[in-house]
Amino acid sequence: QVQLVQSGGGSAQAGGSLKLSCAASGGFFRWCAMAWYRQAPGKERELVSTISNDGTTNYVDSVKGRFTISQDSAKITLYLQMNSLKTDDTAVYYCSLVCIANTYWGQGTQVTVSS
Repeated sequence: QVQLVQSGGGSAQAGGSLKLSCAASGGFFRWCAMAWYRQAPGKERELVSTISNDGTTNYVDSVKGRFTISQDSAKITLYLQMNSLKTDDTAVYYCSLVCIANTYWGQGTQVTVSS
């Protein structure tokens, strides 16, 4: 079965950097899209960034120029490099894999940015 296992995250000061990883297993992902979402306390889950099967990337306006989504060449591991972090970036971050009609989620990882 498909599994997404996240790692990275943690705590950083404003202006600092963190990197998230998401390792996929249990399937063939060549034609899948992947994404990062986040959910802050008391708020709805927000789409942060996507990467399609052809490598096209998109970002929510609030992270453009600061976050970078990428994948390894085998499309097994998804990354989110987060630079110039702001306190508003504090949230639980989730990776997501969309393959045809199925969506899979990672377990979530906390990112806390302090001022």
